[in-house]
Amino acid sequence: MSDRNSPGDDIARASLDWWSTFARMCEVAWTRQCGRDAIVAATAQRTADIIRFTREHSRFYRDAWSRLPADAVALETLPIVHKRDLMARFDDWVTDRTVTRRGINAFLRNKTRVGTPFMDRFVVWKSSGSSGEPGIYVQDIFALTTYDALLAVQIHAGTLAGPYAQGVLGQGGRAALVAATGDHFASVASWQRLCRGREWPVARVLSVMDPIGKIVDELNAFKPAFLASYPTTLALLATEQREGRLRIAPTCVWSGGECLVPAMAASIEDAFASALVNEYGASECMSIGYSCRGGWLHVNVDWAVLEPVDRDYQPTHPGEHSHTVLLTNLANRIQPIIRYDLGDSVIENPEPCACGSPLPAIRVEGRRDDVLALRARDGHVVRLSPLALTTVVEDATVGRRFQLVQTGPDLIALRLEARDARVRDAQWHAAEQALHDYLALQSLDNVRLSLDVEPPVVDLRSGKLREVIAADHA
Repeated sequence: MSDRNSPGDDIARASLDWWSTFARMCEVAWTRQCGRDAIVAATAQRTADIIRFTREHSRFYRDAWSRLPADAVALETLPIVHKRDLMARFDDWVTDRTVTRRGINAFLRNKTRVGTPFMDRFVVWKSSGSSGEPGIYVQDIFALTTYDALLAVQIHAGTLAGPYAQGVLGQGGRAALVAATGDHFASVASWQRLCRGREWPVARVLSVMDPIGKIVDELNAFKPAFLASYPTTLALLATEQREGRLRIAPTCVWSGGECLVPAMAASIEDAFASALVNEYGASECMSIGYSCRGGWLHVNVDWAVLEPVDRDYQPTHPGEHSHTVLLTNLANRIQPIIRYDLGDSVIENPEPCACGSPLPAIRVEGRRDDVLALRARDGHVVRLSPLALTTVVEDATVGRRFQLVQTGPDLIALRLEARDARVRDAQWHAAEQALHDYLALQSLDNVRLSLDVEPPVVDLRSGKLREVIAADHA
């Protein structure tokens, strides 16, 4: 079956998706309106259903659970899974035998197909390889419309309803995403999917790899009502807005993909004078949680179960920082995610949230990479998004673990994990050339690169790997 579609197919699919999303949105809203007990019951039923389905259709999980009772298995008794194990048995992991790693790899090699249907039924995206193991994720229509419904409920049930309506009615609903483009990354693939089948071209994707001046010019010309990007990129754009080079008036700003600290959130909100929403998601589950005015992230626990655990994978108590968190995606059946080590450190709110939401609330210790401020040849300072830098190196080194450390105003050291000298040299030369090309586009051809003798060093406080570290934090 061909996975190429005509514009008419896209419109028909978008219409069907809209009705599916609307039905799911009503279901989510009704369950939450009924309160905590209804949410707990829905979660329990969906958890039991996904476990039953997965045992029947996924050879990987069936093998992993072979010693467990066939019925009445509680989620917390199931073994923990890791990305590398799932990727190693990809064809056994998926629940549809027509979906294969070979077929998906062929699809992913075509960069013009980002966000288009795979096998006319699925959307495929990949994660970065910052953990040393790139991930490939397949989303079925049930999962996709569930993510859409969760976002819709979030918009219409809270303080976003007014600004959202103003953006649609008063500014034509123009939406801009500034993200890593050029490949099948989750953010751009999901965005392109939502845009397909629309009658009006009201959405744009801008590359975070472009010089900040070009991004500013394109945003000024487009005048988006809705702006979405990574927190560090939004912080850069907030500086441009405050200094008068960027002149837009979005009614809503969305952030995601990195850790958003309170000071950064306040700075972004102040610069754009608009509502700021922080989304918590991952390639494994696009809609895990969303922020409230109290600064917490509310977990969509009726569709995404999170288990905060310590280093020994034992549950942590509310108010304690976890070492990692285990994710169970209750929406995706083509590629089940059950008790998956997500790698994020979280802290659960021990008290009911002041905003009144019945959903559990957490704070996340996610990616905390730094914006680099580098001195150009003429002396002016150019600030670079860490997501742009990591994308350059990940592409060049095929997703191997690394660390970029600014060691001076125009100096960057690269740390690589590879121990084999030949592999290390090959990765260094590929990364060096890619970084030089990128820096030249940012008017930073004078910046010197070096290969550090030390391997990447994890952060002592969080135990996580920070990939981009500024000079004052080195």
